Amino acid sequence: MCGVEEDFQKGLSIVDYNKILVVEDDRAMSEMLSEFLSGKGYVVDTASDGRSALSMAGDGGYDIVLTDVVMPKMDGVELLKRLHEQDSGTLVIMMSAYGTIDSAVEAMKLGAFDYVSKPFKLDEILLTLNKAREGRILRDENLRLRRELEGKYRFHDIIGRSPKMLDLFETVRKVSAYSTGILITGESGTGKELVARAIHYESGRKEAPFVAVNLAAVPENLLESELFGHVKGAFTDASRDKPGLFEEADKGTLFLDEIGELPQALQVKLLRALQEGEIRRIGSTSTSRVDVRIISATARDIEKAVKDGDFRDDLYYRLNVVALKMPPLREKIEDVVPLVEHFISVFNKKLNTSIKGIEKEALAKLMNYSWPGNVRELENCIERAMILTDTDTIGVSDFPREVVRGTEGTDGPADSSLPTLSIKKASRDMEKRLISAALKKTGGNQTKAAELLEISYRALLYKLKEYNIERGGGG
Repeated sequence: MCGVEEDFQKGLSIVDYNKILVVEDDRAMSEMLSEFLSGKGYVVDTASDGRSALSMAGDGGYDIVLTDVVMPKMDGVELLKRLHEQDSGTLVIMMSAYGTIDSAVEAMKLGAFDYVSKPFKLDEILLTLNKAREGRILRDENLRLRRELEGKYRFHDIIGRSPKMLDLFETVRKVSAYSTGILITGESGTGKELVARAIHYESGRKEAPFVAVNLAAVPENLLESELFGHVKGAFTDASRDKPGLFEEADKGTLFLDEIGELPQALQVKLLRALQEGEIRRIGSTSTSRVDVRIISATARDIEKAVKDGDFRDDLYYRLNVVALKMPPLREKIEDVVPLVEHFISVFNKKLNTSIKGIEKEALAKLMNYSWPGNVRELENCIERAMILTDTDTIGVSDFPREVVRGTEGTDGPADSSLPTLSIKKASRDMEKRLISAALKKTGGNQTKAAELLEISYRALLYKLKEYNIERGGGG
């Protein structure tokens, strides 16, 4: 056994990537190559010109095309171009006689894997094919690993590679198959709705509707009609029958965001709908059966709300069969890198920009910032930076002052002047200061303060009570 063949046999299995199309107008040469390669375990087909080869390649799914450069009807270079247009992934090896080397070199520039010069030894062909097969396997393995990593670190539209996020992905996969109630908790901007959507589209309900509603954004006097619907004439503005969100989500999933904002009176009606599996429109005398999976979410400390009597414990237990906790970005800071890469890709398309990346110093600033607004704040930060930057790379100067200022000194030893090293307590203190500052800026106008804080009016009222903040902003 010759050295080349011995190395070949020691390497990859011949059954992998072994389908070859030999394109050669010299019949004797074509038959010799076919017989030789078939004897080495390859599955070989032949074509006498580029046009026939292109038709066969479209149907045959060849791993490698071994083609002459000069042929009638369509030459090897044109065949290469057409194969690339088909995006077949087939590797092309050119065979060039004396006088056609320049064409073979040009083919290499166009994407040919390699070329061999005629006359050649059969071992030379075998060695080149071996290299091509190894190249195919390496390329496909890299593609497989990339897809596997994307699947591992990207779950639907949720990006993360931190242990906490990988654990979350695994939990979502497990709970998606069941229709039990799920309560997602976490700070604003952590991606609670993304997780709810992931659960829905991983479940057997994915072909049915996913309906989302932010309960804090719906005026209290309209909430019951929004959830359960109404019949014509039920109240002054009820000019027609209107189905509620429960009916819209039938056979699917209803996502109740900010469930902690649900008024007490509606908590009772929601509990009844969940227990009995049926709803009654406002003004109707009959009930309707609904098959809806409920996923709820809140940024509030809902356990405290239950203890304080602001949220019914029986409804809480019905909603909270499975609890999912969304970690804040500061507790999974390693996810900043894949998130930044993702947002740059997204906004390049949205903004029609061509940002290539982010400077090392700028990334370090992002990694050292506490991100009180979590992933949503990071997303806004990257979008802003991509709009403002004058280059194709995001730099520190493109960031908001608070991001840059908030990271100063974080590379050194811990500051002994800090009042606390507890992130949780520091976050509460920061939230309290922001609320007080917003009330002071608006002269105590709670509606305008809530707008400045980007939270609902009812959420602000809860925060005022929780932190014992006076109307004018005093603590």
